[in-house]
Amino acid sequence: MPRTETPWGPWEPAPLAEVVTLFQDLATPWWVSGGYAIELAVGRSFRQHGDVDISVLRRDQLSVRALLADWDVHAADPPGTLRPWPVGEALPDHVHDIWVRESSDGPWRFQVMLDEAEDDVWVYRRDARIRRPLSTLTIHEHGVVRIAPEVQLLFKAKSPRPKDERDFAEVLPTLDRVRRRWLDEALAVEHGDHPWRERLRAN
Repeated sequence: MPRTETPWGPWEPAPLAEVVTLFQDLATPWWVSGGYAIELAVGRSFRQHGDVDISVLRRDQLSVRALLADWDVHAADPPGTLRPWPVGEALPDHVHDIWVRESSDGPWRFQVMLDEAEDDVWVYRRDARIRRPLSTLTIHEHGVVRIAPEVQLLFKAKSPRPKDERDFAEVLPTLDRVRRRWLDEALAVEHGDHPWRERLRAN
């Protein structure tokens, strides 16, 4: 795994399989997100990853923190900074990004992202008009739960980096008509016009 330097210490992402094994002990819903979720949808590796992302529902955060009781866990609070997240503390609503490492002198190993939900409905944190049933948010395949690719692409669409454009291009052929239409409509709600929308409708 690549090593990346940050103002808060280096990143050396843990192997995805190790993180998945750790979270299998969590009784509440969780799923692989980020670039790895796109690669799982494509069915092959096609680029390097600077981190590993696991997403959970905000309402389950205390269960997640208990699972990680022996880890050094920091919350991006406020966003753009890091501070320790003690066991038992409920994070404020503006916090959605959590960094995790084995010890305070070790590299960061993975991130936990907090997602929003109301009852059985997932709510997009950047635009609450975009919602979908929690039952359709994830895909369980080959022993791994991952976020639906069209939802991950919505997160990546805000300010696409080269790796996001690569992820979109690689996963686009795998999206059926229903998934393409959902992403097209979600992009229209959040962004109005977006360069990905034409490609979603053209293929």
